[in-house]
Amino acid sequence: MDTTPQLFGPGSRTLRRGAFSLRIQRRSLIVTFLLLIAALTVGWWNLISGSAMLGASEALAALLGTADEGTSRVILEWRAPRVVFTLLGGAALALAGAVFQSQTRNPLGSPDIIGFSTGAYTGALVVAVLGLSGLWATPIGAILGGIVTGAAVYLLAWKRGVSGMRIILVGIGVSIFLSSLNTYLVTTLRLEAAMAVATWGAGSVNDITWSHVLPLLGIGAVALPVMLANARNMQLMEMGDDAASGLGIHLERTRLIQFFCGIVLVAVVTAAAGPIAFIALVAPQLALRLTGAAAGSSHTGQLIPSAAMGALLLTLSDSLARAPMIPVSLPVGVITLILGGAYLVWLLMSMGRTSRKGA
Repeated sequence: MDTTPQLFGPGSRTLRRGAFSLRIQRRSLIVTFLLLIAALTVGWWNLISGSAMLGASEALAALLGTADEGTSRVILEWRAPRVVFTLLGGAALALAGAVFQSQTRNPLGSPDIIGFSTGAYTGALVVAVLGLSGLWATPIGAILGGIVTGAAVYLLAWKRGVSGMRIILVGIGVSIFLSSLNTYLVTTLRLEAAMAVATWGAGSVNDITWSHVLPLLGIGAVALPVMLANARNMQLMEMGDDAASGLGIHLERTRLIQFFCGIVLVAVVTAAAGPIAFIALVAPQLALRLTGAAAGSSHTGQLIPSAAMGALLLTLSDSLARAPMIPVSLPVGVITLILGGAYLVWLLMSMGRTSRKGA
């Protein structure tokens, strides 16, 4: 049995260079490339558009360090961090979504559905209530909140092992409890801080700076290789715990590693921009469909296409939030809620039709 990691999906060709091997499906590679081009194109548009519309030559000059001071400030200090964050943040959320959907073997197994995003929000709120500050204070608070929430969901769902449906049901219950706690924590803040937190809680990238991008970049640089290294084990586990165990996979260790990486990625995005809903839910599913993967195919086998799709979705959502026909710049979470809510309704209706056909 060939168990080479399928980083670009099933039905792929194996490339080998010594001890290194990689499976690449041509369609997945093409789709990933096109998604990245689309994401970078939308990101470039976001870089030059805004209240002060700049030309492509002016933006390029700012990036090369030859523009005037005003243009450089607009591009490098105000717009570039936001563009880079939406690209990296969307990819991080999509990677986490692919991992959790693989863990639960359910398209609803998303970190914003099962409470991890809410837990990260709780951790960041606790830091705000305690008055802690610093570059890493909020990210660390959000990460700890996400980890504690993940541990609680995992332990509450444990019953001689964990099942995907138990994780989802327990996660929804924990999310409801934490949402109530978050509402209470907001009421304990001063008015100015509460208003800022309310905007942040809607999922906003309006105030993103390089200080928000750097933690995401650093944590992502560590988490992504770990997730890719465990992709093969996760794919085998999707065949069932008994089959994976028979192939020598350490089930709980693999789950915990992927759980931890997914939670940390969600938490660091949440710490900077607040909980951004539905990117983690939608991106892996759209990646599966665009790459032509059959229903029930591996989610971890689609990590790279999912990341590219997530980057495009969040960058595009930010572009729509800043559209000229909208009088004010909306929190990007408002746009993702609208798009993701429509997708969730469609997904539930589709699952209902599939169940009736199976009956």
